[in-house]
Amino acid sequence: MPQPLLLTDAPHLLYRGFYALPDSITDADGVPVNALLGSVNQVLQVVEDRDPRAVVMCFGEEAADYRVEAYPEYHAHRPPMPDGLAAQWERAGPLYEALGWSVDSYPGLEADDLLHSLAAVEADAGGSVLILTGDRDMFQCATDRVHVLLQRAASRDRPAGHDEMGPEEVQERYGIPPAAVPDFIALRGDPSDGLPGAKGIGPKTAADLLKRHGTLEAAIKGAVREKPSVRRALLEQADELRAFSDIATLRRVDVPRPPDAPLDHERGAEAAAALGMNRLAERLRQWGRG
Repeated sequence: MPQPLLLTDAPHLLYRGFYALPDSITDADGVPVNALLGSVNQVLQVVEDRDPRAVVMCFGEEAADYRVEAYPEYHAHRPPMPDGLAAQWERAGPLYEALGWSVDSYPGLEADDLLHSLAAVEADAGGSVLILTGDRDMFQCATDRVHVLLQRAASRDRPAGHDEMGPEEVQERYGIPPAAVPDFIALRGDPSDGLPGAKGIGPKTAADLLKRHGTLEAAIKGAVREKPSVRRALLEQADELRAFSDIATLRRVDVPRPPDAPLDHERGAEAAAALGMNRLAERLRQWGRG
């Protein structure tokens, strides 16, 4: 197998690092760098385990314009970025680039769309892809060549880490194939995105509908055969559910295939040390020395 391309949901990693690590982790001036350190450590864990040919840190709009136009409540109730995270956000790009990682975005689109686009171009070229994220929407990208590394919190049974999700794992978890994920989101709803879903239809019923009908459109056409509450939701919300599915469907745009780029241990160590991350700097130096 060729070395995979590692694509990361950089906003997710920064938020996760910000809330997982104490803000007592600071640079020499006392400015918190917990989000920066946390995000880098999350990526380095995968780099160490999977030896990717390159890493792309994907950013994007908080809410793509076309999604807000389709449904104004999309992302409308998300709280603003905490000040302590916003200050680190501006410093993230130079740190990632010092490590040899690409930092990328696409005008008007969210990070998810860019992740999807980069994964598709890599798979089309015969490569394999790992997508590091906490967003289950990315399950629609899962193929034999593209796997999602879904981050998970620590529990009594397992430490924090990630679950690798290919088509079989998505099918096992949701009971549907990756291609049906946008329709599943439309029916079930997605509170984090502000999508309410179909009234009275939860994950189990949504999966059952898609198992039997295949698609949302087919479920709407076959609604007359469903029990009254489901029939009513499908018929009365038909146009709205179609819009939700479209909103949940990731867009593909033309992007170049990222070139090979190894981890830059020395420049990364220098950048980490400049931010007061001395243990990380030493780890990188030792790693570089083999």
